[in-house]
Amino acid sequence: MTAPLLPLPGPPDPGEGRTGLALAAVDGPEPLRADAARNRALLLDAASRLLARCGAADLTMESVAAAAGVGKGTVFRRFKDRTGLLIALLDHREALLQAAFLSGPPPMGPDAPAAERLHAFGPAVIRHERDHHELILASRTDPQRTYTVPAQRLRLSHVALLLRQAHAAGEPELLAHTLLGSIDAPLVHHLTCERGIAVDRLEEGWHDLLTRYGVAR
Repeated sequence: MTAPLLPLPGPPDPGEGRTGLALAAVDGPEPLRADAARNRALLLDAASRLLARCGAADLTMESVAAAAGVGKGTVFRRFKDRTGLLIALLDHREALLQAAFLSGPPPMGPDAPAAERLHAFGPAVIRHERDHHELILASRTDPQRTYTVPAQRLRLSHVALLLRQAHAAGEPELLAHTLLGSIDAPLVHHLTCERGIAVDRLEEGWHDLLTRYGVAR
């Protein structure tokens, strides 16, 4: 059954700069005991080394087990399958991005005006998607999952709230979907790697969309 979207925040207090949103994992892993967390960190460290050496396409549960010095069953128990492993690898990288836009310094963080935060958010996500595109694409086995994972729902709620605060022209959730769709990992990869378009031009495209929605720089 497809998970519903997180409720989008209601109209904000005009003087309120903080979103009130919390960090969200890529796919919402369960809380871990201390020993389980250590084992998970050991496996993810091994997987990260393999990823850097051989890429996501050649990353297997067997190779991670061998690199970590554990049995293959340990990796399967921790991550269930290869997709679960790839999602876990994304969690740390996604958490850094989330911390920047939820509680970091300006221009992305809560002490900056909504319009400024929106204009800073797009370029940060573009570069995040570009730098981790192989891992992101390899973890997407179900196209519909893109819209239901907690991390993506957090991005949607965050952008929609800032659009409300910036008094954008249009329905905030629909505008947020359009904006996020314009910087999604497969499109960023296609435009930069296959079409040879500079990242700077993609960033200008984000700024142009926001300006068209009435969110001036």
